[in-house]
Amino acid sequence: MCRWLAYSGTPILLDSILYRPKHSLIDQSLHSKLGVETTNGDGFGVGWYGSHTDTPAVVRDVGPAWSNRNLREIAGHVRSPLFFAHIRASTGSSVQETNCHPFRHGRWMWMHNGAIADFDRIRRDLALAVDPELFLSVEGSTDSELMFYLALTFGLEQDPPGAVARMAGLVERVGWEHGVEFPLQMTVAVTDGQRLWAFRYSTRKASRSLFYSTRVETLRSLHPDVAFLREVSDETRLIVSEPLGDLPGAWNEVPEGRYGIVQSEGDVMRRFTPRAA
Repeated sequence: MCRWLAYSGTPILLDSILYRPKHSLIDQSLHSKLGVETTNGDGFGVGWYGSHTDTPAVVRDVGPAWSNRNLREIAGHVRSPLFFAHIRASTGSSVQETNCHPFRHGRWMWMHNGAIADFDRIRRDLALAVDPELFLSVEGSTDSELMFYLALTFGLEQDPPGAVARMAGLVERVGWEHGVEFPLQMTVAVTDGQRLWAFRYSTRKASRSLFYSTRVETLRSLHPDVAFLREVSDETRLIVSEPLGDLPGAWNEVPEGRYGIVQSEGDVMRRFTPRAA
């Protein structure tokens, strides 16, 4: 499986989140505590939004994140109010650049931890459900990217929660038709550069770990000596596969079968249920 993080809030250097925390994503690439694999070295990717364009920049590589000098260079010089980062442990698809997350289409970014069970058996049926025009943009061979393009087909740009629910519903239906008992396992992050949605769901009701950060104003009162908390706005949020450190009160588990929205008008968390496509 994989590990990922999503950041939204005060513009900061990527280095502040990717490298500096005690259990940063770079540390997790070697020493994951909650993942299926301890090591996540089958590629990585970062994607971020700047102030001069609506579309995100995406940089991906097939090597491990812990030793990549280019990633270190980017992280120390790029400042962004919203970015994704992902470290990959392949579930069977090739280790190649086009299979690394995050995936991008227009202004949208998507990343995933988990798997479609027996993907090789049901991949063709799922691929045929992708809008033919969108299918031309599919570059890799992962279940994760196909999930993204199914969600786009089902209206991601107009209704992200509904589109992800229809994608999940299709994956489960097709899986069951092929005799797969538990077709879907996912934690997903998706953004349009303004809002951020995060989903935790699995057919087995035993999803991979996912956490969100406690409100900054609460953490400031608990930990007034932490400099980072004085530097970021109250609206700053992190969503992560596993906590970046052991600061008391900083992390909260996303409940099973839920999705959250990080947005300027106030964050919300709601129940997630797959729908018929």
